[in-house]
Amino acid sequence: MEIRKILLTEDEMPRQWYNVLSDIKMNPPLGPDGKPVSPEALAPVFPMNLIEQEVSSERWIDIPEEVLSVYNIWRPTPLVRALSLEKALGTPAKIYFKNEGVSPPGSHKPNTAVAQAYYNKEFGIKRITTETGAGQWGSALAFACSQFGIECKVFMVRISFDQKPYRKSMMAAWGSNCVASPSTETKAGRDALERDPDTPGSLGIAISEAIEATVTDETGQTRYALGSVLNHVLMHQTIIGLEAKKQMEKIGEYPDVIIGCAGGGSNFSGLSLPFVSDKLNGKQIEIYPVEPSACPTITRAPFVYDHGDTAGYTPLLPMHSLGHSFVPAPIHAGGLRYHGMAPIVSQLVSEGIMESKTVTQLEAYKAGVLFARTEGMIPAPETDHAIASVINEANKAKEEGKEKVILFNWSGHGLLDLAAYDKYFSGEMKDYILSDEEMLKSEEVFANYPKPALLKSR
Repeated sequence: MEIRKILLTEDEMPRQWYNVLSDIKMNPPLGPDGKPVSPEALAPVFPMNLIEQEVSSERWIDIPEEVLSVYNIWRPTPLVRALSLEKALGTPAKIYFKNEGVSPPGSHKPNTAVAQAYYNKEFGIKRITTETGAGQWGSALAFACSQFGIECKVFMVRISFDQKPYRKSMMAAWGSNCVASPSTETKAGRDALERDPDTPGSLGIAISEAIEATVTDETGQTRYALGSVLNHVLMHQTIIGLEAKKQMEKIGEYPDVIIGCAGGGSNFSGLSLPFVSDKLNGKQIEIYPVEPSACPTITRAPFVYDHGDTAGYTPLLPMHSLGHSFVPAPIHAGGLRYHGMAPIVSQLVSEGIMESKTVTQLEAYKAGVLFARTEGMIPAPETDHAIASVINEANKAKEEGKEKVILFNWSGHGLLDLAAYDKYFSGEMKDYILSDEEMLKSEEVFANYPKPALLKSR
């Protein structure tokens, strides 16, 4: 009998996060004056202990015992071979996936939510604000804050707030307050509603609202937490790839192809960055971030300096961007509706170390249904995008007659996304492909910003 599931014991769980900044070159974030942002400038938004991680170039960062204790609720997560999917495709490829859907909120997001809640608690912070797209991050932070006794306020993108009402219920169960964004609670939200009262919202707007709610708190006891994009967030997620490496070593395998869906870049980076280190040292690996055709940030957008939020509260970040005022089409993969991409991922794509892929919404759901009917588990819409790319690679291996090893991140379950699956089954769902005209219009917002240097890490 072939091995289907590869497990680690709690004692085998990694005790350190991997910091890829020790191995690559990066452009710095810039302030309004065009100069690199100092750590002190970020202090009103983040606790200093997380700012220190954001700018650190140390290769390994110890995971605090208090964080490991909460991780032990669900980690280490299983590495699973998708034997039934392989059989259905008739492919010679071996397909493995890291099952991050076993966490309490059902996704990879608690890997950084727990860490951020812990560091905020250690810094004396009483309240955390944040944004969320599909609600995976918001529910993860709500869970994490409940573990450490911190208040949590979540601004959830309006379209997902309406599409996924039970994410709000999950946050309430963990004691957090969730409101639809744009809201009337902030100037950024009111401005967005004035521009378009019927806007579906965007992650950029929700980030602006959460940051504004943080910096306007007169008590000074509120900070902001981000679920993706920034360096420390991606670093916390590397426990995924570090576990996967150990699990593949147990069975004598190593991936030829690594795949993950990419919105802001956290789950994809969590799996791939520990393998990027190997690629920089000569390993032959293909690494593919996969995004929706409705929001093709790294596939079609330029590598520029741009704000991470719509109101321009954040520093200018070096990233692939569709423009901070871009409002994506209302696709059901809410976690992939972000105008920018993590600077680390953007840098590695610009160097050719990673190659972006894109799939349509209907292609993604078709893949998710096939996965559910073979492997049994219903994936989140975001995960469906990764699965669609996996299927393409497996079919390519079949055409070429090559025995490839494909590793992907099953970043979350879709049990709260069944209304979207209903739309797919009824034929109501449609594809959105960003037009060239929309691309040009979105790029106007950063036309006068500085350009990142074209750096090389190897």
